[in-house]
Amino acid sequence: MNQIIRDDTIPDQDDIEYKRVAKAVRRMASARTRGELAETIAEEISTYSLYELQVIGGTVKNEIDRLPSPYRERIRPYFDKQFFGMYHRLLSMHRSGKFFNLGEPISDEETFARFLAAVPAGCFENSGASGTEFSFGEPVRSLFYYLLSAFAMFVLEEPGHPVGTPFPGGFTVEKRGEDYFCPIRDKEEDIPFSICNFCPAKQMEGV
Repeated sequence: MNQIIRDDTIPDQDDIEYKRVAKAVRRMASARTRGELAETIAEEISTYSLYELQVIGGTVKNEIDRLPSPYRERIRPYFDKQFFGMYHRLLSMHRSGKFFNLGEPISDEETFARFLAAVPAGCFENSGASGTEFSFGEPVRSLFYYLLSAFAMFVLEEPGHPVGTPFPGGFTVEKRGEDYFCPIRDKEEDIPFSICNFCPAKQMEGV
């Protein structure tokens, strides 16, 4: 995974934000097990200040508030779970030492490499064209989204959008036995930085 960040990937490489994103991606790329990846993500997440977390939380709230009712009320708890529920889950597992028991290799290294390759552009390109779903305004805030998504999809091997997340049309992310199903899993291919393109969920049949 040595070519995850190329010199021509993002302009103005002296920018402090570029360096922070590039460092996080390179560190994740060096992980060989789910536990190593989890530790790396926890360490990177821990660098976010209280102010940054408040701004991210405010952005998520504002974006949800713009959605039409009653969809807004239905999806709010799932976005909260996707962001700060996953954030607290990550740090709780980190502090309790649970990552030391995750010695298995990352199960889909090819998909993981493609995910990492997409992160810099997903962070730096126009937010409306990225896969973050939210107009965070700054690359480092978008990185927070990708870090948590990496934890969910490649450490926990769960969908990027939590089970139960509703989508227009009345469909939700489901778990059936050991498998996950999503109504939009294969419908985001025109958005190259969308986490859906790297999600372990399967496309829900008939949708």
